[in-house]
Amino acid sequence: MKIAVVGAGIVGVTTAYELAADGHAVTVFERRGTIAEEASFSHAGMLGPGYVAPAAAAVQSGLRLSLGEMGWLLRRRRATRPARYQPLHAAMQRLAQASRERRASLAIDHKLETDRGNGLMLLFRTEQDARRSEPQLQALREAGMRVQDIPPVTARKLELALNPDTAFFGAAYLPEDEVGNCRQFALLLRGAAQALGARFQMGTTVAAIGGTAGAPVLRLAGVDGPQAFDAVVVCAGAASNTLLASAGIPLPVAAVWGHALNAQIREPLNAPRSAVLDVQHQVCIACVGHRVRVSGGAEMGVSASARNASLQRLYSVLHHWFPGAAKISNDVQEWRAAMPLLPDGAPVIGASRIPGIWLNLGHGASGWALACGSARRIADQIAGRAGADTTDLAPSRFR
Repeated sequence: MKIAVVGAGIVGVTTAYELAADGHAVTVFERRGTIAEEASFSHAGMLGPGYVAPAAAAVQSGLRLSLGEMGWLLRRRRATRPARYQPLHAAMQRLAQASRERRASLAIDHKLETDRGNGLMLLFRTEQDARRSEPQLQALREAGMRVQDIPPVTARKLELALNPDTAFFGAAYLPEDEVGNCRQFALLLRGAAQALGARFQMGTTVAAIGGTAGAPVLRLAGVDGPQAFDAVVVCAGAASNTLLASAGIPLPVAAVWGHALNAQIREPLNAPRSAVLDVQHQVCIACVGHRVRVSGGAEMGVSASARNASLQRLYSVLHHWFPGAAKISNDVQEWRAAMPLLPDGAPVIGASRIPGIWLNLGHGASGWALACGSARRIADQIAGRAGADTTDLAPSRFR
């Protein structure tokens, strides 16, 4: 089949690889100059199921919201009730496990050497933080994951660089979770996809999707005439809602902004060994290569002052837990990008209501953890393989 993939973030690149591996003629269209330049560029790096959940972080909203954004927040409030949350959480956990296995297989097959580390520690500043996290941790235990509840003294033995002046209630340690360099993996896997025949058209904006049922076409900005394909897979991140509307496929994708800091490690002994999550602030601290990465935030419609406040919170959390870890006097990269998020916090993977147009998007902050599994699932569905069902994550739940 001749298949177009729209978007070259981590989800788009993995999708292109899996489709090319199945023997399809794949062309990837990306508006940026290179791959993984938006939400995938400075991702938190968390890979394991422990970080994956619908509505993992509360969405902060500014004062100037559109009617559409206010409506989206109302839908999110309804979608995060326990009756809907639990099956979605289970589905995302299964997908995260499948993704981890697939990613490990790809790394071996193609010798994809990337910066990575093991373990995730959740730090609870207060007893309330621990109580709020318990339902998610219990779900992980029931799924067979190792979750170690540990007191501060044990946490300090595992993370020797934790600030000795910072008191906290306790921690949970997930030794099977991982942290890795999302963009580095995407760049290497693009090479593997190209070796299989996939083409990447960078700096190319898809203006609209159209065509008759079963014969989709793309209209490219600045290019006369449509381009026809046997199938189109939309992985376009936060820009997907406008693009899908052009095809008559309404989907409530919101642009939710995340932030990150990247700074050189000052002294490895003062930096975290594993990834660390401040549960109260939903801020992750991890070492990615020779840099400390601090990431967090999920904001909609915020002002410049609120964005500055979000960045200052990242600096504050880093200093709270690891005051000597990073060189923050100069050469700090401050990053901000829109993450694609649906009201229930879970992605959509599967066929749209228009034959020939497929969706693999809305992963939010879990894109890196779910990308390889999502890509394999969508490729299997396009091929009509048994066992490729993702009913709980199907686009039909938003019809």
